[in-house]
Amino acid sequence: MSELTVAARYAKSLIDLSEEQKVLEEVNNDMAFFLKTLKANPQLTAVLANPIISHQKKLHILTDVFEKKVNKLSIEFFKLMINKGRGEVLYTTAHAFIDLYDVKKHITKASVVSAAPLSAINQQKILEEVKAAVGGKVILEAKTDPELIGGFVLTVGDRQLDTSIASSLKKLKKDFAKGIVQ
Repeated sequence: MSELTVAARYAKSLIDLSEEQKVLEEVNNDMAFFLKTLKANPQLTAVLANPIISHQKKLHILTDVFEKKVNKLSIEFFKLMINKGRGEVLYTTAHAFIDLYDVKKHITKASVVSAAPLSAINQQKILEEVKAAVGGKVILEAKTDPELIGGFVLTVGDRQLDTSIASSLKKLKKDFAKGIVQ
């Protein structure tokens, strides 16, 4: 069974249990904190994925790092995953949990990359357009990439709108190479 399938099943179980115990928001915050901690400490990710390190050692590390900072359900979930020999999928499971939470709460994540920083007004316009298209709550992340030259690239889920000058130039170059442009 693939790592994504395993992670999705565990995440679904955790989301159901956290809803049942009425701690969904807390557990969602815990999973976000867990991911942030793992991203900041790649050694911790390596320890959790390492089959040579004992379950007891992994449990001790997770307990030391997270027990006083997360909900009891979250720490028990971490312990369950380690005891089942699934430490290597904890990171993926936390991501899957947050994705399921976003779907359940109708939250859409979008990103816009532009050549220069967007003004607050432009960000708001893009946010409103995305909200109108997808409905629900939208979280927009704005980044800059000077290599775009001009325009922007908007990504919403698996859809992408590329209005950048760099993309247009690449297409034009490709058309010239094919002899389409006369």
